[in-house]
Amino acid sequence: MPRITIDDKKTPETDPETNGDAVAPGEEIVPVETATVPQEEYDRLKAERDLLFDRLARLQAEFDNSRKREAKERADFRDYAVSNAVEQFLPVLDNFQLALKSEGSAEQLRTGVELIVKQMEEALRSLNVQPVETVGAAFDPRVHEALELVERNDLPDHQVFEEVRRGYRIRERLLRPALVRVASNAQQKEA
Repeated sequence: MPRITIDDKKTPETDPETNGDAVAPGEEIVPVETATVPQEEYDRLKAERDLLFDRLARLQAEFDNSRKREAKERADFRDYAVSNAVEQFLPVLDNFQLALKSEGSAEQLRTGVELIVKQMEEALRSLNVQPVETVGAAFDPRVHEALELVERNDLPDHQVFEEVRRGYRIRERLLRPALVRVASNAQQKEA
């Protein structure tokens, strides 16, 4: 029958019963009695421990597999989303290539490019991408980036009067701000 013993040769500084207090000289440290565990109790505890270790190993493997599966699903979803967006732009690219091969006049080329731009805008609309409102709107630093502040007395103060580069958003999320020129009206500031 195995015996579990507790070391009775502890120093007073490490003895848990003294809580770290030093033992006065001449004071006796009483050793803890040797404990014995019946064999069947020992076997039961050992089997339970082995079962818990096995369960822990299985849970760790299951967690690792779940983490890998989630990363793969996320990558697959990203690839699917990108392929769905790219699919919308392939006809636009085809039309640009046809325009480059054409031998028509400059006016015919311009008309073709205008049609391609309309096709591109439609592809963006199908992906819920909307242009930021600019010309005629009040300057909003959350969606506009001012390129220049121009003195104009014929327009209200801080009104956008020219769009240099179009800005876009997806639903409420800004993809890029619109690059604009903004009017500054000194007469309205004084009033």
